[in-house]
Formats: sequence, C-alpha cells, structure tokens
Amino acid sequence: MSDRYLVISSDGHAGPRPEIYRDYLDPSYREEFDRQNEARMKALELAGERLEMRQESQQWASDKAHGLAGAWDGGRRNEVLDADGVAAEILFVDGLTEENSPPFGGDLGLMPVGVDPDHQWAGCRAHNRWMSAFCSESPERRYGLALIAPFWGVEKAVAEIVWAKENGLRGIMLPHMFTGQDPYHHPKYDPMWRACEERDMVIHFHSGAAPMHEYYGLDIFRARDPEQLAEPPVEMPGALGIYVTEVAWWLTRPLVYMIWGGVFERFPTLKTAVTEGSTIWVPELLHLMDQRYGDHHFSAKLGTGYKKHLSMKPSEYFKRNIKVGSSAMSRREAELRHEIGLGTIMWGSDYPHPEGTWPSTQKMMVEVLGGLPDEDITAILGGNAAEFYGFDVAALQPLVDRIGPEKSQFRTE
Repeated sequence: MSDRYLVISSDGHAGPRPEIYRDYLDPSYREEFDRQNEARMKALELAGERLEMRQESQQWASDKAHGLAGAWDGGRRNEVLDADGVAAEILFVDGLTEENSPPFGGDLGLMPVGVDPDHQWAGCRAHNRWMSAFCSESPERRYGLALIAPFWGVEKAVAEIVWAKENGLRGIMLPHMFTGQDPYHHPKYDPMWRACEERDMVIHFHSGAAPMHEYYGLDIFRARDPEQLAEPPVEMPGALGIYVTEVAWWLTRPLVYMIWGGVFERFPTLKTAVTEGSTIWVPELLHLMDQRYGDHHFSAKLGTGYKKHLSMKPSEYFKRNIKVGSSAMSRREAELRHEIGLGTIMWGSDYPHPEGTWPSTQKMMVEVLGGLPDEDITAILGGNAAEFYGFDVAALQPLVDRIGPEKSQFRTE
C-alpha cells in the first residue's frame, strides 16, 4: 500500500505558440494563416481588454514564464506536474489562453458561427497532429483529446476520430454550443457516437463558450475586426459576472440532449465527461430530470411518448456513462461529494490556466480534501479517472511513489 496518492488531472491544457501551428496545417491553408494571424492576435488583445480580463491575466503570468512554457514544452511540463504531484492528465486545447489556440476557430469553444467550415476543420486537424506528437513523448501520462467539428459533416468527424485513435489520441472534444446547427439528440450523429464507443474514445465538453453578445451587447462582434473598433463599445455593467454565473449551464446542455435523446440507450458503453463547470449542479439536474421522467402529474398533460425510448431514469444513464471534471475544486464540493456522487467527481488542476491550482496545487488539494476519508480522497484525486479512462495504474505507480502527494498531509487527526 503506497503512502502517496495517485493524482490524475481531468483538466489540463496544451498547445504550441501560434506560429508553430502553421507547420501542422495542410500547405494550402498556410498563406491564409499568415494573412489572418496578425489580425487575430490584435483582435484577441482588444477582446481581452473588452472582457476586463487581460490586465489581471498578464499580471498573474508576469513571473511564471518558466512554468507556463509547459503548455508546449514536454520536458518543462513534466517538471511542473512532478512538483504538483500530478502523475497523468487529460489534455485539452488552448495551452495558455486563446492567444495560442489553433487557427480558424479550431479552439476550445469550437463555435459554429462566424467560421468557414473547411478552415475550422483545418485548424482542428493542425491541433490534432500537434497533440498526437506531444502525447507520444509521455503516452503513459498524457491522455490527448482530438478536436472534432461535427456540424460540418458527420462523415468527416468519424474519419478524424478513426485517425485520432490510430495516432495515439484517446478521446475527443466536441463543441457544447450548437447555435444554428442540429443538436446532439439528432439521429444523424449516431455514426459518431458509434465510432467513439467502438474505440473507447471518451467524449468531452469543456466550459468556456457562451452567447457572448447576450452579456456584452451586439457590438462584441466587432472584436473580430480590429478596424471596426475605433469607437468605444457601450459598457454593459455586470457582463462578466453574468457570464461566469451562466457558463456552466451552457456546458451541461449537451448532457440533457444526449440523455433524453436516448444516445446512452443506443450506445450503452459510450463515455462522456464535462469539465470545468463545477459539480454543484449535478444533484439538482438529476433530480429535475428524474422528476420529469417519473412524475405522473406531469405526464398527464404531455403524455408519456417523450420517454418511451428510455429503459432507465435519466440519473441512471448519468451515473453509468458520465463523469464530471472538477477543476480547482472547492471545499463545498468536497462536502457535498455523496450528494453529487463520489464516483462522479474527477479532480482537475486546469494547468497552466490562471484560474487553476498551479503553482499552489498541493496546498489547494489539502485545503479542499484534508480530513476526508482516505478512500474518498483516493477516488476524487485519481481513482475515478483511472477507472473511467483506463489508465495503466501499474505503469504509473513508480512515478506516484516518487512525486505523489503524501497521504499524511491530508490527515487532520
């Protein structure tokens, strides 16, 4: 029995400096990349100022250049993870911020608006190629996710999933916003779900994307074109507060569509995870869906046809098929772990993003989980993720014995 915990972060981010993506693009897109990249960087800078976040994030990063380079430098990343006590991690796109996200809208949001479908796919493929190479450096530690843009052709999505699996990537990330597109209870996506289920590729949704014009006004769209930003935008008081309050709601919507749409009924071993949206919402959402499933008074008005294709309660699909990544987990979540579902929670560091736990990861682990039963800490920090993702725990054990957080730190007696 080890005296250290296995820690698997459900939320890590990796990606190269913007200019490096050029080498991973198909040659026919490189000239367009050169034309757009400078303008894109300027637009992101102005948008960051508009969203009231740029100054704070720059201040936070000012003395952390060495560790932040782990977003693209594999050796540096392993140094940081070792110091944090993290043995393995799930790797999403957007290594530092949107400023080093893939080109052409192939980013963490994968929004289906304001993009050219072919170009967005090109950006996704560039990232997938880079991520494949990055994960091959430490395959036992890095569980890389392929970016998939399913709205521009399910056949293309399936082909990219097949490529991803063959090239060492082990899961996919889909957009959770489907503005103007067929949502995920549409049967046309069944070949994509089947491709993931057959290859044990976990589907992921990551928070971030939202209808930003509803928070900042319609002139937020001008941030895409720096030449249109000569006039100061109208101030919208509380915009950022409204966004951060609602962002988890947008993240969880695909789960509602997939559960009620019978996706997990048709594909019973399909795995799905949502990340960086807290876990506090889980009990209430499951209660609400189960109530709508079993409430005879509710059915008296609408009938029962809406649920006849389901053989289980919504909460039962959730518990069987879905896990939730808790990034920078709060003590309140730890206290509610049994209501949320102890087997549902997967701790995440969100490295190297500024809202994550780095560079105080082990201190924050103890603050959040200290005093809990050993078996509960074991499950949350890495046990749940190891089982869900199929990590080779035996292969990781020598690393855990060297860098894992000591269990004695978490004891309060």
